[in-house]
Amino acid sequence: MSIKNNLLEIKKQLPDNVTLVAVSKTKPVKDLMQAYDCGQRIFGENKIQEMAEKQLKMPKDIQWHMIGNIQRNKVKYMAAFVDLIHGVDSLKLLNEINRQAEKHNRIIDCLLQIKIAQEDTKYGMQYEDALALLDSENLKGLKNIAIVGLMGMASFTKDKIQIKNEFETLKNNFNSLKEKNSNLKIISMGMSGDYALAIDTGSTMIRVGSSIFGARNYSK
Repeated sequence: MSIKNNLLEIKKQLPDNVTLVAVSKTKPVKDLMQAYDCGQRIFGENKIQEMAEKQLKMPKDIQWHMIGNIQRNKVKYMAAFVDLIHGVDSLKLLNEINRQAEKHNRIIDCLLQIKIAQEDTKYGMQYEDALALLDSENLKGLKNIAIVGLMGMASFTKDKIQIKNEFETLKNNFNSLKEKNSNLKIISMGMSGDYALAIDTGSTMIRVGSSIFGARNYSK
């Protein structure tokens, strides 16, 4: 199937309250433009440099989401344009995002990444750390960032019960933290292999790449 057909097929399945992020990492601009020409306006990348290069070449009404692990010294390269940062896992990172956003007179939306997977390779905060962060005086002083939700990645497994349990953990974390911070509105969970399950569990934003653009060739 073509990128257009893949995208339209996925969009047909989505409830109105679920936002689709087309994960375009490693894909050329021509592939992204096929999705853009079908009406897709939100793209997710996991490398800041690659995202910045694509942003320069593509239409300016695109919303760019940073979905990967973030090095603090590279935040400055996306601070002028990034719409949402999914993978925030520390106050140090928030401080740097705030500092760079202030230089551009912007407020940058951020999601706290919660570790729900059992794999050591997955990043994220524990629920208790997120709770302490949202309650902290340090956060109140950061005027150029806004924490608007949570993000999580399930374990890489075929065990749907385990994946569902991990998604439910994130949803429960969200419900508890929202009582402390009414600004939380996004639950970013679900990718190509599990987004239907994520939506059933309460996801409001899914990150889908290979089901739109096809398999990636990381050797390039």
